[in-house]
Amino acid sequence: MYQTDPPRPPEETMPTMYDLPSELIGESGLPDEFHCIQADLLTETCQPLTYPSGEILLASDLNLYYDPRHTLWYKRPDWYMVLGVPSASQQQDLRLSYVIWQEGVVPFLIVELLSPGTEQEDLGKTLREVNQPPTKWEVYESILRVPYYVIYDRYENHLRVFQLIGTRYQAISLPENRFWLEELELGLGLWQGSYQQTAGLWLRWYNATGWVPTRREQAEQERQRAEQERQQAKQERQRADQERQRADQEYQRAERLAEYLRSQGIDPNNLP
Repeated sequence: MYQTDPPRPPEETMPTMYDLPSELIGESGLPDEFHCIQADLLTETCQPLTYPSGEILLASDLNLYYDPRHTLWYKRPDWYMVLGVPSASQQQDLRLSYVIWQEGVVPFLIVELLSPGTEQEDLGKTLREVNQPPTKWEVYESILRVPYYVIYDRYENHLRVFQLIGTRYQAISLPENRFWLEELELGLGLWQGSYQQTAGLWLRWYNATGWVPTRREQAEQERQRAEQERQQAKQERQRADQERQRADQEYQRAERLAEYLRSQGIDPNNLP
């Protein structure tokens, strides 16, 4: 699209997500079954208290275009969170990609799930090749300046978290493989359990009261709560029945005593 005099604003001349590729067949690091399940768990349990759900983008394997000078350069994080942008409420508004120069907000946190083919780049151990796009580490740390970068190696059960301090990422100490984000009133850690019928050690969000429940867990909790209420109501009815039975027994004893007294010529109503 050509410029005019006066020049048109960048948001009108720069390529949009409709102009940019949203996928590349044969690209290394495309999601396997583990990546899909793990991303689902992260999305399902990510419920920050400090941001309404309509102002959070949770994305998995969504192209992230980051450089307006090189509009075809992108990264494809396994999972990331952007705060303060509208999430789609209609199917036609779902993003094809996330384009920094249009959205104007960088991701707050990025998660990479280590794969044998991407491990060196994910950990910042590869150097940028001449005339090639920068590495993931360079993009996240130096270009976008993403506040938090999370790397989970399921093969070694190793969780690493880096926080941007100044201009460089610094590793965060992780007691019990967890870290807390005050900005979200939410934490991220490793959880041993079964999700989507698959047992393992998963990366999962937690809050001040414990692991954030999935929809299935919430339904099970509601079922258990309803069952407890039903049992309590049943016990209350049983106690009420027992009280009525005792009252009936007392009344019958009193009636038998009164009948005996009348048989002896004594009026039970005139007893002192």
